[in-house]
Amino acid sequence: MRAPAFWWQAAPSPLAHLLRPASLIYGAVAARRMGRPGTQAGLPVVCIGNFTAGGAGKTPTALAVAELLEAAGESPAFLSRGYGGRLAGPVEVTDHHTAADVGDEPLLLARRAPTIVSRDRPAGAQLALEIGATVVIMDDGLQNPSLRKDCAIAVVDGATGIGNGLPLPSGPLRAPMAVQWPAIDAILVIGEGEAGDAVAGEAEEMGKRAFRARLVPYPAAAEALRDRRVLAFAGIGRPEKFFDTLRECGARVEQTRTFPDHHPYSPADLDGLRGEAARAGLQAVTTEKDLARIAGMDLAEPWADLMTLPVRLGLEDEAGFRNFLLRHVEERRLSAMSL
Repeated sequence: MRAPAFWWQAAPSPLAHLLRPASLIYGAVAARRMGRPGTQAGLPVVCIGNFTAGGAGKTPTALAVAELLEAAGESPAFLSRGYGGRLAGPVEVTDHHTAADVGDEPLLLARRAPTIVSRDRPAGAQLALEIGATVVIMDDGLQNPSLRKDCAIAVVDGATGIGNGLPLPSGPLRAPMAVQWPAIDAILVIGEGEAGDAVAGEAEEMGKRAFRARLVPYPAAAEALRDRRVLAFAGIGRPEKFFDTLRECGARVEQTRTFPDHHPYSPADLDGLRGEAARAGLQAVTTEKDLARIAGMDLAEPWADLMTLPVRLGLEDEAGFRNFLLRHVEERRLSAMSL
């Protein structure tokens, strides 16, 4: 689905108020669900989630967390629901899987570390333990109560924050903030903006750590797109963020096309995009997540010259963030030893 624009207004709009009865019901159900006790996994669990529906930068954050844990001697494994994939799991992602099998995000995560797809999160954590992982990194699942988290980090988009602060469908929140704040240990604000600053300030008032980061394009990819006239398309939570990053790299974004988050492209979609780019003499460019979905398609003619702009997480206080993670992992182990 595409996030409606009124979600991201600082004050609730008339339409948001009109939907408040449905939001009250949704929020009550979500709050009750989050209050359920979870299963304790046999190894530490770090959850990378967000307060809202839509993209905030969870996958780059999960990849950065894995890198920091590996550098500290850990053997992390990712755990994902596998949104958009047909496999319920638990199953370890391999080179033979496609986005239709396991979703787009697990394919990207599996390039970095072993990745488990499982709609049953405790069963997925058990498989991670069995394949030799020492820490589980949950990509999303903050509002899922089935697996107890030893460290929960909410990723926040600096430009949009928590929008109008209301639960679905009046606003973007997956649950009321009153029940989400106690569920997290820290927030990570990605990018600049007053909305993100406000969430960071509230976190600090509540005694939560507030870290900051930005998404940094890979230099070679950015250089290859500099001064190129492009048609940019994306089916992610916030396509505009991708388009802005392209412009910051020096690409000349002349046409854009947006699709719903996790959009399953059809051959007709791609034929249309390829034709538009060719007629206008533009270079087509998309995100790595979109390419993961496209690469697994059975196309009569592969789109060989389609470009992507890979990004990584650039942390402002990498040492502080690393120490925060390792402290929580160690605290879980000490707690387990005392039982």
